Amino acid sequence: MQPQSIPTQTVSDTTKTPQLATFGAGCFWCVEAIFQQLDGVQKVASGYSGGQVDNPTYKQVCSGTTGHAEVIQITYDPAKISFEELLEAFWSSHDPTTLNRQGADIGTQYRSVVFYHTEQQRNLAEAFKKQLNDEKAFGKPVVTEISPFTKFYVAEDYHQNYFNENGDAPYCRVVIAPKLDKFKKVFKDKLKKEL
Repeated sequence: MQPQSIPTQTVSDTTKTPQLATFGAGCFWCVEAIFQQLDGVQKVASGYSGGQVDNPTYKQVCSGTTGHAEVIQITYDPAKISFEELLEAFWSSHDPTTLNRQGADIGTQYRSVVFYHTEQQRNLAEAFKKQLNDEKAFGKPVVTEISPFTKFYVAEDYHQNYFNENGDAPYCRVVIAPKLDKFKKVFKDKLKKEL
């Protein structure tokens, strides 16, 4: 379920240095494909964060016993795209009202989560989440976890750039492609020009 309109924030990043953002919104293959489209996003890496096991494998994370979420870590240029715009894309691209679930993917590893890198990111994420809930943008409460970033473990090589390299795979055609098409229509003014 997608909201009718996502509120936009007006505060912007003040630095010119590339910044990091770390989001979990279900399967990282989907989330990676979406954020790769945005102008100002320089790099997207799929991986694991938020757990208590060092250097977890995909199999360990899928077991649901490590505490990690499947996440993407974004390197972005705040002169081109703000953290608020990334949050807008994040909350628009998945259902943040389902606890530990996105579609058929079930478990804490698929939870909706913002791992903030700075107090500014924390404040913006909490204010945005509050606004979504106050405006009942999704019709149900947003349950997105907002937690401090600790460590990011890059996922195995075959998870990186997954949709671009496996677009004909059934999961890509059935799950990712329709989600990506919808995203491109909503965020057409914020996409990379060469796409």
